[in-house]
Amino acid sequence: MQWFRPYVMRQTKTLFLSPRNNIFPKVESALGGQAVGFSVVLELQPVDAFGDCEDHLVCTIPKSEFPPGIKVGGSLQGRGNDGQPQIFNVVKIKGPEVDLDDNHALAGKAIRFSCKVTGVRAATAEEITHKHVHGEHGHQH
Repeated sequence: MQWFRPYVMRQTKTLFLSPRNNIFPKVESALGGQAVGFSVVLELQPVDAFGDCEDHLVCTIPKSEFPPGIKVGGSLQGRGNDGQPQIFNVVKIKGPEVDLDDNHALAGKAIRFSCKVTGVRAATAEEITHKHVHGEHGHQH
């Protein structure tokens, strides 16, 4: 495995229903059952986060099939082999060809989470039925 600097994301408040597998299992395991004020730093390896990069998810398409202005680092919505909508990242443009990557942008990378429990409450019956948190302002999808 190649080692990457852990990816740093902006600070966000995340609500989750435990135990319902709504977040990475190692994060849920570390936070589940903890009291307000608990904090922990977790580093997840690719296998515990977005997985390893899979070579078969990279494809080469003729540049002529793309709109003008396509750039490396951009992303496009298309359809995968199964017909479902997917986001493809433009990873290389060489001459008349464009390489697209359907791997998650964080696949193959270690991710570090700095977590702090700021609140704990009982789930509502509706949240338990839907298997996810509805947030501070009710049902949100």
